[in-house]
Amino acid sequence: MTLDENAELIHCRAGGTSLLLSCLEHRLPHVVYWGGDLGELSPAELSAVALARRPQQVYNTVDVDVPVGLLPEPAYGWMGTPGLAGHRDGAAFSALFTVESVERDRYPNSSDMARGVTVDAVDTAARLRLKLEIGITAAGLVRMRASVQNSGDDVYVVDALTLALPVPASATEILDMTGRHLRERSPQRSRFTTGTYLRENRRGRTGLDATLLLAAGEQGFGFRSGEVWAMHVAWSGNHRVLAERTPGGDAVLAGGELLLPGEVRLGPGQWYTAPWIYGSHGTGLDELSSRFHRHLRQLPGHARAPRPVTLNTWEAVYFDHDLDRLTELADRAAEVGVERFVLDDGWFRGRRDDRAGLGDWYVDADVWPDGLRPLIDHVTKLDMQFGLWVEPEMVNPDSDLARSHPEWIMAAADRLPPEARHQQVLNLGDPGAYAYILERLDALLSEYPIGYLKWDHNRDLVDAGHRPDGAPAVHQQTLATYRLIDELKARYPGLEIETCSSGGGRVDLGILERTDRIWASDCNDALERQQIQRWTALLVPPDMIGAHVGATVAHTTGRRHPLGFRAGTALFGHFGIEWDLTAAAPEELRELADWVDLYKRIRELLHSGDVVRDDHFDPAVLVHGVVATDRSRAIYALAQLATSEQAPTGLVRLPGLDPAARYRIAPLPPGDRIDGPTRSPLPWWENGAVIPGLVASRAGVQAPTLYPERLALIEAVRVDPLDGHLVEGR
Repeated sequence: MTLDENAELIHCRAGGTSLLLSCLEHRLPHVVYWGGDLGELSPAELSAVALARRPQQVYNTVDVDVPVGLLPEPAYGWMGTPGLAGHRDGAAFSALFTVESVERDRYPNSSDMARGVTVDAVDTAARLRLKLEIGITAAGLVRMRASVQNSGDDVYVVDALTLALPVPASATEILDMTGRHLRERSPQRSRFTTGTYLRENRRGRTGLDATLLLAAGEQGFGFRSGEVWAMHVAWSGNHRVLAERTPGGDAVLAGGELLLPGEVRLGPGQWYTAPWIYGSHGTGLDELSSRFHRHLRQLPGHARAPRPVTLNTWEAVYFDHDLDRLTELADRAAEVGVERFVLDDGWFRGRRDDRAGLGDWYVDADVWPDGLRPLIDHVTKLDMQFGLWVEPEMVNPDSDLARSHPEWIMAAADRLPPEARHQQVLNLGDPGAYAYILERLDALLSEYPIGYLKWDHNRDLVDAGHRPDGAPAVHQQTLATYRLIDELKARYPGLEIETCSSGGGRVDLGILERTDRIWASDCNDALERQQIQRWTALLVPPDMIGAHVGATVAHTTGRRHPLGFRAGTALFGHFGIEWDLTAAAPEELRELADWVDLYKRIRELLHSGDVVRDDHFDPAVLVHGVVATDRSRAIYALAQLATSEQAPTGLVRLPGLDPAARYRIAPLPPGDRIDGPTRSPLPWWENGAVIPGLVASRAGVQAPTLYPERLALIEAVRVDPLDGHLVEGR
């Protein structure tokens, strides 16, 4: 609709979230309020809310109100980071848009409540058009995107297109992530002070050190307490996020794609569309996180079938591909209950180590004289699905592909970038390279019954340009990767793809909205995984986090862990195995089969319920779990990471239960085995106890005392509050 008095205040509501937008005097919209649902408000009430939240003007500022727009404009008086940065050969550097129309996406049968808004605006002096799309998903996430068009007759260079969401003055602390290979998702906190806290990622992929979420909240906010807001950039290439507070008191979270110099040059009539930006809020990180989980689970392409127990061959055989050895591994896998068998790196031409072969996506006839058919037939006869590892965006210099098409290797000039893992990056922005990779993957998927691809990406993009002109190419590479995945999924309905990038190096909503799970880390050490999975799950639900039972001695750290700790850690994800089962003892296989059976019995709950994490006072203890959406049942893990300053462990809270209901609390086999320095049994452990949900979640229950690097499982089942009988059995 055309902008008029009815569009001045727009209230978007969904999923427990309210977003109140103001579109006054043909200016770009700004946020009056973003947070918990305000309920139904009349036009008069909306006006009163907006009036009550307007600040006073102070001395030595511009003589008009300068609310922070979704696209902040310096020409309007904003002195922080601009929303649009660009120019025409040094001119038209500052845009000031005038809104021409505001179109509401109304809920059915509602005259005033909106779930989204599209704003069209123009700057005739800068010769630019702007389109803003803002809305709330059914899960309660704020979702917004900006597009800019060059309406002039010369080139307009876009340097940055950044969208912002305000946060209140009470948000005084920042949380984000850093990390490295084998230690992804390491949290870091800092004060939210005046100035700009900027995180830029120039790795050409989301990054092992990516922020994941940039959160700002009340001092000391945790998983279950403190109001908190967060932003995420849904983009798998270069990106930037920032938290900015001005001396005037305005505070924002902002983000967008990080464009390389000259990467977006708009000719007459051309558009640039920035990535989607997501915002979430909550009382505690668990509530904030749950909105992302619900959003991903509600997507049309989200895998609905139970997540199959997966065995990956990498840490079992590495590059030593031998049909007899792999068929024996498949036999052991089937015996313990595996449902998907994934052949990892080493199956294609010339690939005896990581120095050669990438790009030559043909089955190696020297290793597989009859192709992959004998192994696949054996796997499928055992009633397991077959999956295959690929790394389509990479190329080894020692490969037929690189020798035939050196021009397809990404480089900023005649020089080649330094190699990483003995490989370079294949430029999918080149039509020839893209067509070749699509043909090779299509040929494999049409020849063999492959239901799953583990899609790897094992290096950062350095000097990532088109050859021979050296133009920057990360933006086009990212879009080409999306296009390639989308095309394969369209051709092969039911195909599942895991996004892997040196483990957890490509984790963002841009890739997650078109793939089925992530490989959270190349580290299978259960102790490391407790933290990696805890913080990865801020964004990604457990059903999309690959989590495997590794060998007794972790290949990446040398630590030795009992099977219960390894399997209990992998349980709270998409459960799998990455272990040479042919070398496992019979008693280990029997115990592993018990854990596989447990996973199959509870995976519906684990992969549909709400993830909860307690803010336990002891840093040596982690308490986390999953609670059914109707709060009828919950599964918790108590993980002892190290020795505690005091023993016994003490009370632990079981968060998320219905405070008005009673629950039977009991250990859950096979995670009921207490291995610790104790002289007497835990009184309630053998027969369980029935206690109110309020008591369990607020006062807590006595935890078992465990040795370091051990865990125990607890199940809570709601009982009938009238007679104490179980509503549902264990």
